[in-house]
Order: sequence, then C-alpha cells, then structure tokens
Amino acid sequence: MDIAALKTFLAVAQERSFSRAAAKVHRTQPAVSQAVRRLEVDLGEQLFDRSSKNGTLTDAGKVLQNYGQRLVRLAEEAESAMRELRDLRRGRVLIGANEAAVHTLLPLIGRFRHSYPDIAIDVRRVPARQIAVEVQQGSLDFGALTFRPTEEGLLEIPVGSDELVLLVSPSHILAKRRQVTMAEVGAHPVVAHNDPSPARERVLRLFEEHHIPLNMVIALPSLDGIKRAVELNLGVALLPRRCAVTEIASKRLMAVPVGGVSRKREVTLVCRKAHRSHAADAFLKVAGGPGSHAAAADALKTQRSS
Repeated sequence: MDIAALKTFLAVAQERSFSRAAAKVHRTQPAVSQAVRRLEVDLGEQLFDRSSKNGTLTDAGKVLQNYGQRLVRLAEEAESAMRELRDLRRGRVLIGANEAAVHTLLPLIGRFRHSYPDIAIDVRRVPARQIAVEVQQGSLDFGALTFRPTEEGLLEIPVGSDELVLLVSPSHILAKRRQVTMAEVGAHPVVAHNDPSPARERVLRLFEEHHIPLNMVIALPSLDGIKRAVELNLGVALLPRRCAVTEIASKRLMAVPVGGVSRKREVTLVCRKAHRSHAADAFLKVAGGPGSHAAAADALKTQRSS
C-alpha cells in the first residue's frame, strides 16, 4: 500500500474536504482526488460517500482510517529508527569471543562506550573455531582471535597482545622463580579449562613434541574457577597473563614465564570487509586507531558498490 496515498486519504478523512486536505498536504485538489481514487481501485472499495458534500466516510473508509493511522505511525517510527541507526543513537554490536579474549576486549569496549553510549555491546561466548565462520555469515559483527583465520572476506584488526604464563599461588615452590621449564610444569598438578580451543591444543601439542606429559588433574568450566583453585594451591595453571591482571597486582597469584611456551601472541578482531552495520563501522573506527578512518572509508565504498 502506498503510504503517500494513505496519508492523503487520512488528510481528506480528517478535514472532511478534498480542497482543505489539498491545502494541508500542499497538493492540488485534482491530485488529491486522483490519489484517493487510485487507493479505492487498489482496495476495490469506495472510501467516501460521493453523494455527501462533507466527505463522509463509507464503512470501508472508516476501517481504512483506523488501520491507516496505525500504518502511518509505524512507517514514521520505522523512518525514525533508521535515522537513529544512521546517527548512531541506537543499535548493537555483537562480538564473539572465548572467555580469555574478553579481558583484552574490555579496554576497547570502554573507549567505544565513551564515544557511543547509546549503542549496546553484546559479547557472546563462542568457541574459537566457530568465530570466523559466524562473522563471515553475518551472525556476529566481530570476533576475537589469537590465530589467523582461513575464511575469506574478513578484515583483521590488531587490538592487543598477551602472553601465556604459569599461574601459581604465592606459597607455591615455583612462585619466586623468574622462569620455569616445561619439565618443571609437567611435574606439578595442572588446573585446566575443560573448553577445548586452538590455543589449548597448541600448548598440549608443544608439550607432546617435547615428550613432557601434563598432569591435568582438575578441569573447570571458567577462568574464575581456575584462578580460585590455583589460589587454594590445588594446582598450577597455564593462562594468558591478562586474565589474571587483578590477582597478580594484588599478589594473590604469581605469574611465572615458561621457557619455550611463554611468548607474546597477538589478539585480533575480525569483521567482514563489506556489509557491516552503522554501529559495527563505528566500532571498527574505535578499534582501528588513528588509521582507521581511511580503512573505514574504503570499506564503506566497497559496501556501497557491492
């Protein structure tokens, strides 16, 4: 149904006059009459009693007036919502990450919220292997990874780095060491995360290559649980340093580098090169730093041309 014609009909119904309605909508009276006539043809119903001089509505006209007012309000609300999306006064950014990556994302989320307080951020726990695929398919706006994805059509933005360390309680025998060997780690009970990930598999493979078995005696579903178990001296844990920044600063946990294992790893955000939302483009600018405006402009050109 033509919204413009519907608005013209509603003006006639309200004014009870084609001439007054024409003046209200800034159109000629013949144009108003033609718009109403086209609407009547489309609906197969007469909307005004032509025998009446005051523009009396027929039963069909009364029904259309009721529904038409609601349709016009919905159309206006939709237009307003689109303007708010363009003006970044509403919207949502959906990010996929594993539990460890969330700690790297928090400073970025803080900067974004400072610049765009009306846009919601939704970080969902997604297995690392699925993240790039879901971003590619549009189920996620962004994904946080510590490895290069093989999927095509993705943009990668470095957002930070981290280091895998051995977390031990302050009373542990390894707590005062500047560095430990892989063999020393293998000699102690290990508290591990029970959620498989590429990062976990890389560590396990590394120990296997050196023929050093890991004594994983406790598997827990959360990083907070793992850190608490280490505090209680139930074992040691190999985790990214950033995951335990607060506990390390307060001396509740000690972080010890592991020779051959502890090395910097880059945390990157991946997003689609094209067909992003306005909110996602704004998040990309914040994540990309000083050079992001040109990158975002290039991406926007790609989005418009495709």
